[in-house]
Amino acid sequence: MNPLLQVRQHGQQIWLDNLSRTLLNEGHLARFISEDGVAGITTNPAIFHKAIAGGHYYEEDLAALKREPLSAEARYEALVIPDVQRACDLLAPLHRDSGGNAGYVSLEVSPALAHDADGTVAAGLRLRAAVDRPNLLIKVPATAAGLAAIERLVAAGVSVNVTLMFSLAHVDAVASAYVRGLANLQASGGDVAAVMSVASLFLSRVDTLVDKQLDELGGPALALRGKTAVATAKLAYRRYRERFHGSSFDALREAGARPQFMLWASTGTKNPAYSDLLYVEPLIGPETVNTLPDATLAALLDHGKVANTLDKDVDAAEAHYAALAAQDLKMDEVGERLQQEGLAQFEQAFAALLELTS
Repeated sequence: MNPLLQVRQHGQQIWLDNLSRTLLNEGHLARFISEDGVAGITTNPAIFHKAIAGGHYYEEDLAALKREPLSAEARYEALVIPDVQRACDLLAPLHRDSGGNAGYVSLEVSPALAHDADGTVAAGLRLRAAVDRPNLLIKVPATAAGLAAIERLVAAGVSVNVTLMFSLAHVDAVASAYVRGLANLQASGGDVAAVMSVASLFLSRVDTLVDKQLDELGGPALALRGKTAVATAKLAYRRYRERFHGSSFDALREAGARPQFMLWASTGTKNPAYSDLLYVEPLIGPETVNTLPDATLAALLDHGKVANTLDKDVDAAEAHYAALAAQDLKMDEVGERLQQEGLAQFEQAFAALLELTS
């Protein structure tokens, strides 16, 4: 059986970490959805830069937009919003049939707004209105300002994908912001059942940085390499289960509110010494999402072994975290550093994207 469809049987959604007019115009995305069960799409500035720079389908529209008195960012949005709308429409039947639990497309606010809560809220509301599809997720980073914006957007009934999470501290802060937003939405008479959120925990970058620190320590620390990201995800999922299937969420659940699904991001293995499915096979379980770049998707189709693994070896994950602490590795500090580096990378990608549309 197709491994992607097997994953779906275990309650996990596979989302494509890519969107372009090539995928849309040549029918590849439609086939991924109909034949492979792909249940959503994530985008970011780097993805759109690659699509626009390398795709001839954009050339005519971009040339026409450059004749208009628009900002580079307005031209970018005019190029990609129709793509997002088309992807939303392809996934609309799944969104409907799943009762709103699947079939989403993510569109990110400008990285320049990462430390501007008011600007993020305004951009999120504007982009939601421009796309005008119920299965759109507004993508917001898990910065301090982003957390405030997430709470306000959810309270306004906006569905969100929280990005750039790298630690358990980020997981807890993001979930708390989501729950506060839902509570405020309910208090104002809004429909909590209409809101969806995913919390995107980035994985491969965690191992890259922690492994480097373990290499510098040497000795017994070397045995801990390549295990931190998976351990983080397993512990995050345990917290997810405790929070959203515990009594504290009962009232919101009874009102129709959805849990904030954990999403595994950055799941392409960067170290060639590790399995190319290191961030896929051990992390399969219900009410989760895995966003796969093209090479990881191909690997899963070719040789993936599928089983319900996410709630296995959680004690080993706890032991791994204890061993990291014994080596004086502070995972909250790792998370903050990685978030800052991730923001810088997104800002660079967005600047390059705006150069294309200037």
